[in-house]
Amino acid sequence: MTPALPDPAPNEPAEETGRDDAHREFDVGSRDGRLWETDTGTLAESSRRAFAALVKGPYLSADRQKEAWRALLTDTQSIRSRLADLFLDLVVDEVQGVAFVRNAESTEKDLPQVVRTMALTFMDTALLLFLRRELVRGAGPRRVFIGRDEVYEHLHSYRGAESTDEAGFAKRINSSWKKFETHNLLLRTPTEGRFEVSPVLRLVFGPEQIAAVTAEYQRLIAAGDDGADPETGTDTEMDEAGADAVLDGEKE
Repeated sequence: MTPALPDPAPNEPAEETGRDDAHREFDVGSRDGRLWETDTGTLAESSRRAFAALVKGPYLSADRQKEAWRALLTDTQSIRSRLADLFLDLVVDEVQGVAFVRNAESTEKDLPQVVRTMALTFMDTALLLFLRRELVRGAGPRRVFIGRDEVYEHLHSYRGAESTDEAGFAKRINSSWKKFETHNLLLRTPTEGRFEVSPVLRLVFGPEQIAAVTAEYQRLIAAGDDGADPETGTDTEMDEAGADAVLDGEKE
């Protein structure tokens, strides 16, 4: 923050230059919390940055966004209130060190759906279920690391025996992996080929959602669908604010 200019002495008018007057006006305004000349916001700057990170999505991490995380914990109620203005609900898990937003729900009103759903492909679903299974195997906030090769080996087990398109199947695995890595659901580590599974997957997909996804996934397997159609899958919701798509980040 720039230091405030001293007020002119009594009966000594300030120098009348348009540029200086404009600068003086904003400088005085900045003392009441404004960050720019037309700023009418009421949150502190650190809280606004945390708010923006949540809206931008896909989630806020205590490990990777330390300053925003501290601001969120310091000013949780104010940030929660601003999100409610956008029909968004705030979820904070201090043990796992993650926070995210999801659509607000009401049994009495039809609320706008700020976060939309998308169809997960067969391969997206297989990867999702595998990663979440690895997460829930651990007790408490244990960090989970996996090797890319072991994930690929697991996914290859769902390739139909009659399928001869090895290159096409591998391409679909790579596409799903890239989606999850791009949106920080798979986090790179200093060790080549090793990734951390984001703990947010433990939260955004609860038992009921996982049960529904698993049932649909098993139906596809029973029908002999090995993921040949990359656009075929099951609808599921992973909340990302700002009208972002669940995994692909496209704007509505």
